[in-house]
Parts: sequence; structure tokens; C-alpha cells
Amino acid sequence: MKIAIIGCGYVADFYLNNIKSHPDFIVQGAFDQNPNRRDEFCRYFSLNAYPTLEAVLEDSSVEMILNLTNPRSHFSVSAAAINANKHVYTEKPLGMDLNEARLLISMAKEKNVRLGCAPCNVLSDTAQTVWKAIRDGAIGKVRLVYANFDDGMIAPKMQPWSWQTQSGACWPAKDEFEVGCTYEHAGYFLTWLAAFFGPAKKVTAFSSCQIPDKGIQVDQMAPDFSVGCIEYNDGVVARVTAGLVAPRDKSLTVIGDDGILFVPYLRNDQEPVLIHRDDDYENQQFVERLLTRVKSKVEYVANQLQIKTDKLGYYQKYPMVKGKSFRPAGSGKFVDFFRGPQDMLDSIHNDQPHRLSAELGLHIVELIECLQYPQQFNYHKEIHSTFPAIQPLI
Repeated sequence: MKIAIIGCGYVADFYLNNIKSHPDFIVQGAFDQNPNRRDEFCRYFSLNAYPTLEAVLEDSSVEMILNLTNPRSHFSVSAAAINANKHVYTEKPLGMDLNEARLLISMAKEKNVRLGCAPCNVLSDTAQTVWKAIRDGAIGKVRLVYANFDDGMIAPKMQPWSWQTQSGACWPAKDEFEVGCTYEHAGYFLTWLAAFFGPAKKVTAFSSCQIPDKGIQVDQMAPDFSVGCIEYNDGVVARVTAGLVAPRDKSLTVIGDDGILFVPYLRNDQEPVLIHRDDDYENQQFVERLLTRVKSKVEYVANQLQIKTDKLGYYQKYPMVKGKSFRPAGSGKFVDFFRGPQDMLDSIHNDQPHRLSAELGLHIVELIECLQYPQQFNYHKEIHSTFPAIQPLI
């Protein structure tokens, strides 16, 4: 399928680094409202540079638009692409509020084009492994989930505005701080929870801005910490956090009647999935007693046996689901940003619904609105949006 990229900022490099693992796509060119950024990006990746947004949309050879603009431009760019009868895959979130998301869905249905939304890490080997373990009853009935996406005092100490991609794009610090870390990052775990447990029913949340001065001038600082409890069907409760202040922790813990699943790092598409079962209790106590006495030796033995010991206790690796191999998006970024567009393309060819549906994107918007700005909903919200059930890859 022939595609065009709109938005040549920080995330665009990662998509282009992944595209070699997806030969079904041909990039016709790219556009950015900043001509210098557009030209740098297109020169680095040897792409055609479109002179205007209209030129992209008028190119009849382009079948799908990748909307990689900043979040507050997602609605306008996606709407323009849909009106031009292009399929659209957009970076998260689908819109900045429910009204934008609903209108995009209505427009896509009217034009009979596909609309999908990142993030796509729910299609990763790690997410699919966790999901299969839950379906197979590896830890019994799930009761509680802890999902974290904390970045660890990202500013001003780390000066993230100085970060650059290979093509020269700077991390959009002003936009990130104004949009907010919950809008930017909560989707990484909310899509997993949606796949595992279906639509959320209720959210109770709190948010605040703990670091008002992050080192650069902004028009309005969004909350840099949010925490919420999300209620799902069958009594499952997820406690979720997103922030820039607490020490880096991008982990997922799923607690069931018969054990625990643990993913140490959500942003690695092939991160090991660890499991502790209640029938391992004696082994756990044995390892922890030895750990206290001869820490280094026990850790060596544990590594040889592929057993992980940490503050949470005793874990073993759960058998991984293996998908297609891919080229990492960047150094320290072992993810595949093109899983979402690829799933949409495969679904178009097979005349089936794609997994990262617009309705799922709308549902995530309803959740993050409440998580980041809970005071607008009196800190508690009944969730009314829903989405087609997501089908596992395995």
C-alpha cells in the first residue's frame, strides 16, 4: 500500500526505522508544516517532500495517511485526510476530547475509509503472551492490576528538549508539557487492559502538577502526575499511574487467585513475561532466605536457571508467544511502530475489522480525559463508550 507521512517530528523517525520490516508499504513522501523540519527528514530518509498538505491529499496514489503530528493537530489532519478519501492511522490520542473522536468516527464511516489509532504495543509479543496467560488461567481469576508509566523526574534535570533523533528532530518538550503525560502515555497500558478485560465501566481518579517549572516556557502546564482506579467487568480493578516525577517504572503486574504475572518494562515489544504461582511458595521462601545470606551467589544461580529475583519475590519466565521479527525503532527502543498500520492493511486485504479500531481510540480518550482532568467529572466517571472485541493474534 502506498502511504504518506504527515508530521516529521520526533516519532516519525521511529516509524521509518521500522518500515523495513514491513515491505507491504511504500512511502510516497512526507509533509510537515515546518519546511526546514520536512526537508531535513525527507533528505535523511530519501523521501519526496510534499510542498503543502493539500498536495499530499490530492495525490491519488496515496491510499493511507500516517498522522504523526502533535496531539492537538490530530483531529484537523485526520479529518482532512478522511475527507480526501484516505485511510488514516493516527498517533495517539485519536482526538483531544470525545467530541473530536466521535466526529472522526462519523466521518470515516460516511466516507467508508479505515481509521485506526496508536499505540500498537498491544500487538507485541509481550502483550500477546500476557493475554494468553490470562486466557489460559495461568494465575487463576484476575482480581487486580497495577499499571505504571512513570518517567522519573524527566524535567528539568534531564533537559529533554535537547534530545534529538537521527534526522535532527527535537523532543517536543513544550507540546508534551502542555498536552500532558497522561494523554501522551497512558494509552500504552490502557489498550492492554482493554484487550484483556474489555471496556472499562468506571474511573475514579486524581491528578496534579508537581513540577510547575520544568525549565522551559509554556503557555499552560498540564498535570504531570495522575493516578486512577478503573473498574472492569467481572470485578477486575486496575490501579494506573502516569507521571514525570516518580522514579522510572513502566511495569505491569497482574494479580490473580493463583499467582502473579509481571512485565518489568512495557516499552519493549519482546520483554520477558514473569510469573509467580502460589504453588511456588516454598521455592520463593527458599530463594529469599538464601538471597539474604549470599546475595551475589544466589543471583548467579537464579540467572543460570532463568529465575528472576527482585523486591517482588520469586519469578520464572513464562513461555513467550513469538511473532514476526522486526528491526528496532531505535537505540534503546525495541518496539515496532508499524504493527498498527500493518494490522490495518492486513484487515483491509482480508475484509475484516482491524484491531486498533477508532472506537477503541475513542474509549481510550474517554478514560484519559477522566484520568488527567478528574475535577471535570467530580473525580469519578461512569464510562459509556465501548468498542468491538479485540481479537488476539494467537
